[in-house]
Amino acid sequence: MRTTSLTLASLALALVAGPVLLAGPGLAQGKPLPPPASGATPVVELTIALKDGKPVCDPAELRLPADTNVTINVVSSADAPVTLTAAGQFENGRVLHADGDLVHVASEKGYTVKQNGRGTLKLRTMPAGETPYGCTSTRNASAPFVGKLVLTPPAQ
Repeated sequence: MRTTSLTLASLALALVAGPVLLAGPGLAQGKPLPPPASGATPVVELTIALKDGKPVCDPAELRLPADTNVTINVVSSADAPVTLTAAGQFENGRVLHADGDLVHVASEKGYTVKQNGRGTLKLRTMPAGETPYGCTSTRNASAPFVGKLVLTPPAQ
């Protein structure tokens, strides 16, 4: 009986302490971000479809406020996984939360959306400027969709 009690106590301690222990090194990897430029948290929807076997993301020009926390609702009707990329935007320190059918790519360069998946990305946008963003199907990696991520100074 004593062994069982110790095992249960150890399991309970591991469940409570585990996330704290796992979160520590992850937070140490990136620099803390400064406060957001705006207190608003805009919500945008990004849809993904496959047309002629190639991914198409909508909107093609994704406009977001710079240096701001945003929520992106991702909805895919593609019958294959599609990876979203934008140079620097999906690095560990900029992603605040992800859930649903989204998997962080090991290189930290993007998120893979599962087949017919949906999910939510909460992130801090980069400074103002323009950069390409992409949607690449796992079935046809040689034909990615390339759109434009436009980060504008937030309204004051």
